[in-house]
Amino acid sequence: MKTVAFVTQKGGAGKTTLASALAVAAHEAGEKVVILDLDPQESLTMWGDRRDAEFPAYDTVGPEQIKRLPEIIPALKRQGYTLVILDTAGIDGTATHAAMTVADLCLIPTRPMAIDIRAIKETFEAAVRLGKEYAFVLNSCPTQPNNPRAQEAATALEMWGVLAEPMIVQRVAYGDAFAESLGVTEYEPEGKAAQEMRGLWEWMKNKMEGKKNGKKSII
Repeated sequence: MKTVAFVTQKGGAGKTTLASALAVAAHEAGEKVVILDLDPQESLTMWGDRRDAEFPAYDTVGPEQIKRLPEIIPALKRQGYTLVILDTAGIDGTATHAAMTVADLCLIPTRPMAIDIRAIKETFEAAVRLGKEYAFVLNSCPTQPNNPRAQEAATALEMWGVLAEPMIVQRVAYGDAFAESLGVTEYEPEGKAAQEMRGLWEWMKNKMEGKKNGKKSII
């Protein structure tokens, strides 16, 4: 079983939307997935409550349960789950630190803007201190092919660590799918957003299994 944590102290980076979309894509690829909502706003829990589909599974981890994460994760493995996705709040707090501690891979989403990239510095430095494998996810990129801002952001992030592929473009389908309590692969199966999520899951799976990823880009 693998555990992935979406972490960053910058709000608005798209952690919850990415976590839900990725969970559905991984489930469709054959994983038994559970999402744990560590964010007090419980946006992911509300997304799950409105779903008709049984999978991926989801649950809320309240403040009083955070310290039990090292026990909760092995218990989920015993239940047969192959992937745990942790969604955290956009702040640097106890829950974020706990999620990073139990994660096999920390995903750090950021938009391609200087203020956002500067804001994630403390998050990836925390991952380094904890000795955790991490990767940046460049999210909400402009739709123009080879956009200079996205390319400059990618170059900056690669100086700090690994950049996940593909870059995620700012597409209406992501917000619309989340509003309907769906993943983009359910909402628009043949769309470009669905292609991105399947690509991101494949990249992550290879990363966690120690396989070499070929560099590719949707935009």
